[in-house]
Amino acid sequence: MTTDSTALAALFLGPGQPLELIRAAIPTPGAGETLVRVECCAVCSSDLHTHAGRRAEPTPTVLGHEIVGRVMSFGPGAQAVDARGDVMAAGDRVTWTVAASCGKCVNCRDGLDQKCAALVKYGHERVSRDMPFRGGLAEVVLLSAGTGIVKLPEGADAGVMALANCSTATVAAALRTGFARRNRPGLAVAVLGAGVLGLTACAMARRKYAAGVVIAVDRDAARARAAMDFGATHTCTDLLELETLAKTATGGVGVDVAVELAGTVHTARAALAIARTGGTVVLAGTTLPTDPLIIEPQSLVRRLLRIEGVHNYVTADLITAVDFLLGEAAGGAAGGGGVGETGGAGFPFASLIAARYPLEEVAAAFAQGHDCAGRRVAVMC
Repeated sequence: MTTDSTALAALFLGPGQPLELIRAAIPTPGAGETLVRVECCAVCSSDLHTHAGRRAEPTPTVLGHEIVGRVMSFGPGAQAVDARGDVMAAGDRVTWTVAASCGKCVNCRDGLDQKCAALVKYGHERVSRDMPFRGGLAEVVLLSAGTGIVKLPEGADAGVMALANCSTATVAAALRTGFARRNRPGLAVAVLGAGVLGLTACAMARRKYAAGVVIAVDRDAARARAAMDFGATHTCTDLLELETLAKTATGGVGVDVAVELAGTVHTARAALAIARTGGTVVLAGTTLPTDPLIIEPQSLVRRLLRIEGVHNYVTADLITAVDFLLGEAAGGAAGGGGVGETGGAGFPFASLIAARYPLEEVAAAFAQGHDCAGRRVAVMC
């Protein structure tokens, strides 16, 4: 646990090497910075990919970016207001964007904050043993200027709210993009991949966008079945079956929005196949290398298809994510049940947290995380 002057961090040195718990001096926030004490950090799939060596990150690093914490102190000139404009103070419960951006470069000016030229990405930065506090698997995190911070209420479950600043906000960005062309109640949506992001996409498509048809596909039958608890109207486990199902469920038209979250070239190809004329295909799952995706240009032209890539999100998407999860905690738009309940109007987001471990048992948390694909393990501080 933290002392008056030091805090623990779990240092990742590379694939195949054990996470090393180290103690370092708690930093004093500098100009524009905010110091936060971590309450909960969920172990994201990208953390597991890095830990297993399936993706490369600079080392040493402290992993973890799905985080809930409490403000400890502000550095000189730090904005003591959150992304909504609400005043913040020490002790306030918060979550924040996966990255900090400068707000001035060409990408930031074009609304692509997550591709800032000076991006600082929590849980992905090289750190030193003297100052390791740039990831969530630690007792404190030092937030840079340009981080979008959002206040949270006291009663919300920390594990569920930790999902906001990666999986839920990414889904918010993907659906915002997917519905930009056409947004009216009753549209048909396909979600390819029923992990944490896919289940969230089913729920948000139904609740926020009032989709009439939500088709979820996952080769894991249990994950496909779980999608029904998160608003899916149809599910299947096979991509060939998906094509037939998409036609049947839409009267042969095809889906208005197809969101690819499984991260394979096969699911990307299937998403293109089931989109209606004038439909939108959002590719958000392929963050690891795949084989090339072969696209016939004539098909895109004649079908008036729009293909969008989404990686991470902007601050407004985090606000959407927080509001959505808090709405589900209150029982959803229709009232009734709450987060963690299988009945009522709220979707069972608490079921996505498979287990909770203290930071001192972070190795066990990762071991279980590798064995429970489709759910999260939370590390509590």
